[in-house]
Amino acid sequence: MNKLALPKVSLAPLAGITDWPFRLLCAQLGADETVTEMISAQGYLTAPKDSYAYRDIMLTHEGEAPIIAQVFGHRPEYFCEAIRRITDIGDYCGIDINMGCPAPKVTGSGSGSALMKNPELARQIIKTAKGATYLPLSVKMRLGWDENSINVLDFAKMAEGEGAQTITVHGRTRMQQYAGKADWDWIAKVKQSVKIPVIGNGDIFSAEDALAMLQQTGCDGVALARGALGNPWLFAQIKQSMLGRETSRPSPEDVLKLALHHARLMAQWKGEVRAVVEMRKHFAWYLKGMRGAAPVRSQINTLSTLWEVEETLKVFLETKPSFH
Repeated sequence: MNKLALPKVSLAPLAGITDWPFRLLCAQLGADETVTEMISAQGYLTAPKDSYAYRDIMLTHEGEAPIIAQVFGHRPEYFCEAIRRITDIGDYCGIDINMGCPAPKVTGSGSGSALMKNPELARQIIKTAKGATYLPLSVKMRLGWDENSINVLDFAKMAEGEGAQTITVHGRTRMQQYAGKADWDWIAKVKQSVKIPVIGNGDIFSAEDALAMLQQTGCDGVALARGALGNPWLFAQIKQSMLGRETSRPSPEDVLKLALHHARLMAQWKGEVRAVVEMRKHFAWYLKGMRGAAPVRSQINTLSTLWEVEETLKVFLETKPSFH
C-alpha cells in the first residue's frame, strides 16, 4: 500500500482544542505525533510574554508524543524569526506551516487557506521557513479556495520543491469549510504527484474510515481532527485494525473516567473554575452517543466545580448508560 509498514496516525491541530492535556491523552492512547494549536508568527513575536498567545499555546508536557509546532501567518519576515525562535526552544520535533485553515479570522488576513490563492507568497513563506530551522518542515493545505480553483496538485509540488518534507491534505476546499464530504480522490492524486510523504485528513471518524482512506489514497498516514473529539481511543483502534486485530469500544464508565482525568489535568494547569468552563465542550463530546446524556450535558454547563461534575456523572453512571 505504501512504504511504511504501519502508516502514521497523528492528531491534527484544532484551535482551542489541542492544548497539552488533550494532546497528552491522545499520545497515551496511541497517537504517533501531535500538533500544537496554530501559533501566529506575528503574534508570537509581538505578544506580551505573559499572554495566552505566547504562553499557553506553546506549553508542552514531558509525557506527550513527538510534538510539531504549527505556525500560520502571511508575512515571510515574521515566519523567519518566529520559526527560528520556536526551533531554539527545543521542545518540538518539527515545524508545520498552516495553509489550510478555513476560519474567516485567519483567511481574512491572507493566512491559512487564503495562501492557496497566492502561491507565490506561499512559496516565499515555505522557502523562508526552510531556511530558519533544522527541524523537518511540513505544510498543511486544502484542495484549493473553492471548487473552481482547485490547485492542490501544483501547490503540493511547489511545497515539495521549496523543501517541505511532508504534506498534509484535507480533502475539502476552503469554501466547503467542514461541510459535505471530503474528496479523498484528490489526496490520492497528490500522493501520486510528489515523492515526499503525504498525510490524509478529512472525515476519519472510525478505524474503518482510516483503513478506507489508506487503501483509496495510498497515503503515508492519517491525521485525525474532529474524529478524536471525545474519542481519543480512535488512535489505538486504527492501529489495531491495521494489524488485522479486533477493536473494542470503551465502556461508558471508561469514557467518563477519562473525561474526569482530562478535567483534572486541565484544573492542575488552569485552575478549577476555568477548567470546568473549558471542559464543557469536551464533556459534551465524551457523552455523545450515550442514552440519556442530553440532560447531563445541560446540567454540566451550569456547574462550576469539579466535585459537582463528578457527582453528576456518578449519578448518571448509576443509571447504567449505554451507547446508541
